[in-house]
Amino acid sequence: MSRTVPSTRTGFGRVLVFVYGVFAVAATARAVVQLATDASKAPVAYSLSLFSGLVYIAATWALASDHRRLAMATILVELTGVLVIGTLSHPDDIDKASVWSDYGNGYGYVPLVLPFIGLWWLFRLGRASRATAGPD
Repeated sequence: MSRTVPSTRTGFGRVLVFVYGVFAVAATARAVVQLATDASKAPVAYSLSLFSGLVYIAATWALASDHRRLAMATILVELTGVLVIGTLSHPDDIDKASVWSDYGNGYGYVPLVLPFIGLWWLFRLGRASRATAGPD
């Protein structure tokens, strides 16, 4: 009997890839517009937003193509970024906020929650893959 290896291409994995894709487009587009129209106002924050957008793009591609190690790495970078930037940012700096400022407050805290869900999903896939592989 053939067993199917779990994938991010079906079920909840597909939803996760979609959400990462939305954030990839939103963060990248916002940063590009901010940098193109008003870069001098907050170059560090806008550059951080661009960086977060690139991280979301890489995570989306890695999740969508089942490159689990790259997905794990990008999600860990995302989690580190949102925790560090969230801790160092001040809520009153909303006009100079990046995607990860104030733990993603400007995006409904989804940037804070999303990496935990992504890591949970990857660990779940890893366990399922080992279970379907069976004993050697």
